[in-house]
Amino acid sequence: MDNDFKGRVVMVTGGASGIGKANAMMAARRGAKVAVVDASEDSAHATVAELRAAGTEATAEVLDVRDDRAVEAAVERIEAALGPIDGLVASAGVSPPHPAATMPNENWAAAIDVNLTGMFYTLRAVGSRMVERRSGAIVAIASVDGFGGHAGRAHYSASKHGVIGLVKSLAIEWGRFGVRVNAIAPGVVGTPLFHRNIPEDHVRDVMVDRVPMQRLSTADDQAHPCLFLLSDGAAYVNGAVLAVDGGLTSGFFTRWNGADLGSKAMLERGLYAAPVPKG
Repeated sequence: MDNDFKGRVVMVTGGASGIGKANAMMAARRGAKVAVVDASEDSAHATVAELRAAGTEATAEVLDVRDDRAVEAAVERIEAALGPIDGLVASAGVSPPHPAATMPNENWAAAIDVNLTGMFYTLRAVGSRMVERRSGAIVAIASVDGFGGHAGRAHYSASKHGVIGLVKSLAIEWGRFGVRVNAIAPGVVGTPLFHRNIPEDHVRDVMVDRVPMQRLSTADDQAHPCLFLLSDGAAYVNGAVLAVDGGLTSGFFTRWNGADLGSKAMLERGLYAAPVPKG
């Protein structure tokens, strides 16, 4: 699929780290011109420097997606510099954990305002222009937390449920104009920031334990389906929410990477034993 995005413009919010950066770099390798939008000025410009060093036409915009005027102005500048935006990956988000009973208002507001309201501002700014041109594709980054709840992250889960509702609503409104709106729902992505904040025994004994594929995902694991959904190969995919979670949400009683530990007969026959750790 090299160069299948040649001549196209892809905008990525949260594009200087994690899933966003993986999308920016992968889109560039496939021939796109890339706009990196991020709240971190240093990271945004560093990412654009990487892209340009590899021969990609790229530009950086530094903003807070909660500022609708800043988002609109950035989209105008991006299209003036690179051309009409053909694809958008909306990846900007936050997840400050806190128990619901004592959650400060500002924690709730940060998650809802960035993850949902900022998502709407971004999709509206880009999508309205796509509607006028009768062409475009958008991928929003939701989460498996948009399918259920998560202790300590009621605000994050609520925001991601909202993202899924937003995506499906816009897919209905904009589909007749040739604009597709989809989402991916990542499972756990094993970034350096994630490993700094989550105890390794919890990663091993809870998170990886419940993933049938026996590992966490990488940012590239998430970027590949995003770019598929932006591509012509997904020309009839609209309003979809694709779980990219290694099978995490496929069932309810998963342990030991999918082994059937609920059957005494199978256990007595020695059909299942503790998995051999990878690596």
